[in-house]
Amino acid sequence: MNRKTVSAVIILGVISVISILLVQIVWIKQTASMQEVKIAIQEKEDSLNIIHFSEQTHIALRNVLKDLSSVKEDSSDLYGAVKQINSNYFSVDINEELHPYYLENLLKREFYDQNVHQNFQYGIYDCFTDSIVFGNLIRYTEEEQFRQSSDSLTAITSESMKWKKDGHYFTVYFPGIDSEMNSDQNTSNYSPYTFVFIIGALVLLFFGYTVMIILKQKKLSEVKNDFINNMTHELKTPISTIGLSSEMILRTSPDEREKIEKYAHIIFKENKRLENQVERVLNIAKLDKNKIALSKEILNINELLDEVKDNLYFSQKAKGLNIILNKNAPIESIIVDPVHFSNVVYNLLDNAIKYCDKEPFITIKTHSEKRYFFMEFQDNGIGIKREDTKMIFDKFYRVPTGNLHDVKGFGLGLYYVKLIIEEHKGTIQVKSIPGKGTTFSIRLPL
Repeated sequence: MNRKTVSAVIILGVISVISILLVQIVWIKQTASMQEVKIAIQEKEDSLNIIHFSEQTHIALRNVLKDLSSVKEDSSDLYGAVKQINSNYFSVDINEELHPYYLENLLKREFYDQNVHQNFQYGIYDCFTDSIVFGNLIRYTEEEQFRQSSDSLTAITSESMKWKKDGHYFTVYFPGIDSEMNSDQNTSNYSPYTFVFIIGALVLLFFGYTVMIILKQKKLSEVKNDFINNMTHELKTPISTIGLSSEMILRTSPDEREKIEKYAHIIFKENKRLENQVERVLNIAKLDKNKIALSKEILNINELLDEVKDNLYFSQKAKGLNIILNKNAPIESIIVDPVHFSNVVYNLLDNAIKYCDKEPFITIKTHSEKRYFFMEFQDNGIGIKREDTKMIFDKFYRVPTGNLHDVKGFGLGLYYVKLIIEEHKGTIQVKSIPGKGTTFSIRLPL
């Protein structure tokens, strides 16, 4: 996937996300507008219902007061006796004390006749005894019409009721009217934009994760392409050398033994190099599939380091190569796979030599603490930038070398090193200063 394709996918994704959010916002605005209209209509209907309820309740209470007055042969003026304290609370002045059961029956009858089908509760104040009598909550149902509630808690009068201390009067309280008003207010308080925010956050999260995966795959694709190019070059060089040397042997006279031996030595050397490169790639493939089983045994680490140092000096890996061994560990042997651990040491030293623009100076230190064995490989190479140190152990990754174009490899060496160390239950860390050198630290359990 090239850069243009990735850019196109990201742009299309951004446009899609913005479009989704815009559609959601427009839809919510329209829904909110319709909801506001519905709420306004509902408020008008509620207002009319409350007015109608208030008028019907006034009529019912006046009729109750007339019935009470006619029984007691009281000819006083009834004007202003019925007062509405608030939307669900009414007070009616009377002249004498009243029996609660009689009042309850009158209220039930008149409320039913005036279609006031609401739960209610009444209270009677007697100024002679300065006492208040509360009735139970009277519930209205279609089947039984008005009946007393069996729940004693519902008989408690609302705290909003205030009692005066003069005259005889009774009060009627409608708790259902208050609760209906509160429920209407509660349903109109929520904001639909909360859902837009949640949906938008989820979409952006998904889109961001998708873009991250795409960029990661793009980077992996580029790294693999670099690996294929490097591998092609690395394999092509020894094959070309072998072919050329073979052709020269065919052209050489049998009497020229010295030339034949020279070309044969080149063929042997390049064939060995080709074999090592193929073996390295195969080992990485086997490690990825967990097909390599470590064969651990006791290995004398001091003897291994001496051997590695001698081999590098003998092969003249680099001009002016200098390797210092500081064997500070009190123990000489550790339990590891000798083949793979030797490859780890050779890989680290090979990198120290390849990535050095002057005479290589390498220091190898060993020491142990408690239950762990430590090894440090310190060089004076070109160093590694901080942003690259996080990725040098990734498969196929190669650190850019700037003007140093003669460094060969597949980007598998340090990946292999990390895998082997982790298979031994150990850890490897790197510290580097560009232009001064790099230090690899290995920790292995004893």
